[in-house]
Amino acid sequence: MTDYPLVSIITPSYNQAAYLEATLRSVLEQNYPNIEYLVVDGASTDGSLEIIQRYAPRLSWWVSEKDRGQAEAINKGLRRAKGEFVAWLNSDDLYAQGAVSKAVAVLLTNPQLGMVFSDVFSIDANNEVFNTMRYGDWNLLDLMSFHIIGQPGVFMRRSVLERAGYLDLDYHYLLDHQLWLRMAAQAPIRHVDDFFAAARFHAEAKNVAMAAEFGREAFAIVDWMQTNPELAALFADDERSIRAGAYLLSARYLQDGGRQGRAFVHYLKSLWYHPATAWRERRRMLFALGSLVLPLDKLRDRYLQSRSQKVRSLELQEYTRLFNYAQRKEE
Repeated sequence: MTDYPLVSIITPSYNQAAYLEATLRSVLEQNYPNIEYLVVDGASTDGSLEIIQRYAPRLSWWVSEKDRGQAEAINKGLRRAKGEFVAWLNSDDLYAQGAVSKAVAVLLTNPQLGMVFSDVFSIDANNEVFNTMRYGDWNLLDLMSFHIIGQPGVFMRRSVLERAGYLDLDYHYLLDHQLWLRMAAQAPIRHVDDFFAAARFHAEAKNVAMAAEFGREAFAIVDWMQTNPELAALFADDERSIRAGAYLLSARYLQDGGRQGRAFVHYLKSLWYHPATAWRERRRMLFALGSLVLPLDKLRDRYLQSRSQKVRSLELQEYTRLFNYAQRKEE
């Protein structure tokens, strides 16, 4: 299929049976005709294996065996991948209909690009959209200052990935961001003003259960950038905004984890390092300050509920059009 370069998709899976089938179908029901789909399960015990076995005839390859975590599982799939373009989709996330075709079209038209990334819907355990994560035309310097890209919306050129290297097993929470930095050091990246994917937020997800760990890894990445030959000079030129970005990211996750006092301290450190960077989260900063003297949890809950309702009213039709895998049973 020379008109349709092979695209390899990897799904790492571990005990996500509640969401796994919808994830598999969101890949298998793409309208792109040349997909290599690899599923790497970490010896799940919750019924995931039975779901994978049911779809096995439609998979290019799958395995269920113990591993050392998400990064190793994804790398296992990436090493087997043969596609010109590659991506991974976690076992609780979803691709939009037509996502692969759209991503390939941009990569084919722009052979200089190492990867493309789209905006991403946020959905809950019940497949309800509650937020939209919108990004911008970010470059390497933006990523170095911790502008975070939604991983499910990323598609990579495999030749650039192989130059950059696979996921670093030392990272567990910002493993994708550290890879994007290495990719962006090798080739330009581009934002696509569309929705390729939906990321699921639920109680068991890392982004909820281990919120404080994201900040710790951000600071580890700061240390790593200073010693990386491709990034060290850029880091030295823009150190204050980079450190401010790391503290800002840490503050956001601490705040989401309910640690308002510690979050405010990190907001202040971000403000000290680079006021313009910290200013983009001024509302969150003020809320963290207010939480130190007033019980604002109910106010926050009302705000989040109001935001979710607003997002649904504006985006529900588009979300429903693009994501209906979880609503349909296998025929």
